[in-house]
Amino acid sequence: MTKEMLVNATAPLDDLAIATDLLMSAKAGVRNYAVALTETATPSVRRTLKAQMQKAIDLHEKIANYMIENEMYHAYNIDEQVEHDLQKADMALELAKTKS
Repeated sequence: MTKEMLVNATAPLDDLAIATDLLMSAKAGVRNYAVALTETATPSVRRTLKAQMQKAIDLHEKIANYMIENEMYHAYNIDEQVEHDLQKADMALELAKTKS
């Protein structure tokens, strides 16, 4: 892979990194709301947390669907996902070599 090809490949890699980080953050938000729900005893706070957790679940779904539609995430085919991850790892390693 040439240096020019690597430079051109960094934009999708950046998009993937941002989308993956956002997906992981949304997932952490859902988990945090779930924990908070188990710790609260006030019905009004519980209702608020449930509503916020549902919004976090909806956001996670939107991000996951975006990633699936843009072939960033292969949730239903583990072989494709592994191959995708290996390709991105190879690109990152090649990019690191050209920067050093």
